[in-house]
Amino acid sequence: MGCKLNLADTALLAQDFVRTGYEVVSPTEADSVDVFVLNTCTVTHVADRKARHLLRAARRRFPGAYMVATGCYAQRVPEELSRLSEIDLVAGNTSKPTLVDLVTEGFKAHGRGSADFPPLLSPDTDLPPRATFLPHQTRAFVKIQEGCNDYCSYCIIPKTRGQSRSFSADPVVAEVRAKEAAGYQEVVLTGTQLGDYGIDSPGSRGRGPDRRDQATQGEPLATLLARILRETAIRRIRLSSLQPQDVTPGLLELWHDPRLCPHVHLPLQSGSDAVLREMRRRYTAQEYEDAMERIRAEVPDVSITTDVIVGFPGETAADFDATLALCRSLRFADMHVFPFSPRSGTLAARLKDNVPDRIKQERVRLLLDLAQAGRASYQERFLGSMRPVLWEEEKVTPEVAAKPVWHGLTDNYMRVFARGSQELNGKVLATRLAERVAHGIWGEVGQ
Repeated sequence: MGCKLNLADTALLAQDFVRTGYEVVSPTEADSVDVFVLNTCTVTHVADRKARHLLRAARRRFPGAYMVATGCYAQRVPEELSRLSEIDLVAGNTSKPTLVDLVTEGFKAHGRGSADFPPLLSPDTDLPPRATFLPHQTRAFVKIQEGCNDYCSYCIIPKTRGQSRSFSADPVVAEVRAKEAAGYQEVVLTGTQLGDYGIDSPGSRGRGPDRRDQATQGEPLATLLARILRETAIRRIRLSSLQPQDVTPGLLELWHDPRLCPHVHLPLQSGSDAVLREMRRRYTAQEYEDAMERIRAEVPDVSITTDVIVGFPGETAADFDATLALCRSLRFADMHVFPFSPRSGTLAARLKDNVPDRIKQERVRLLLDLAQAGRASYQERFLGSMRPVLWEEEKVTPEVAAKPVWHGLTDNYMRVFARGSQELNGKVLATRLAERVAHGIWGEVGQ
């Protein structure tokens, strides 16, 4: 569930299970499983509710399975999940490095596992093809950083992921090479706060507005990304998310390499400076706008997507109007819009949630309407052109067609659909973008 960081964690857990002798199967295709693991999200109460629903549904479908809940929900309130009769083991993020051992011990203790597990593989053993890990994935998620030191007032993630810490460059580069060797065409570099990469290194000057004026060699994220571009041949590289203060000249220069996907997810959260201060965001609306102008000046055809929270405590009609006006002027390629939901343990949970639900929902609707118009406007720019598409899977999408169609993503993060008798999974193919349809663009795969 949840963010791209959780997807990266899930891939690592799958690899650990395979090394221990398990076979990872797709939960949508399996008739039965011995162990079911849900990597949970807890960013909102809706995510918590979905996790509980998924665990109960999994128990009904796999009544004999050893049921495991891990991830951020399990880290935040393990006792709450432990009260669910459907769950056999609750293990938070801090237990992920030893999760396979915990599962194996519990699995055997419950009398569900054989005492004759295959021997543990050595770390340098060649593992089976990538399909053995996560059958549904065509893009690889590589974690380079975890944790956050910002403590935005509405966000629980620093308490579920801990303080910012970075992974050394050598293992990251090696992991990208391994993904490339396994046949992946794209890697997504993930982290809780990618711009924090390297701030925990000795001699680091940390984060701050002055980072915009640093030389490239003084920017750990740019330095790492330059190494990956220089020392690997992976076809596409994508960053999961950036903050406005991360958008430096040194980083933007790297987009001159076409392998770096022209897509930047840049969370806004609010267009009101007063609300941004209450949220403890580290930029103003003008600084955000300046960052977007720098990106568009350096990255042709770039898709800029964002997150917005509406109905934050104290948000006035004027505050929301400022957000609406800014989003309209910035012309996002897509927007994720969320009504404010207090999370216990955050600073914002102490504030009076004084925006009525009906007003929150109306503000959400207005922004979603704007998001739909912006998405359509951005997509229409590319109709009739050829674009590289990484094709993912063939499935039924009723909004698009009654029969199975292929789904894929362009380098600039547009969803594309196409029909074809050939196997497209995992291939990057030039595709003509023909017309807009529900949830994306209908494409014609080039020969």
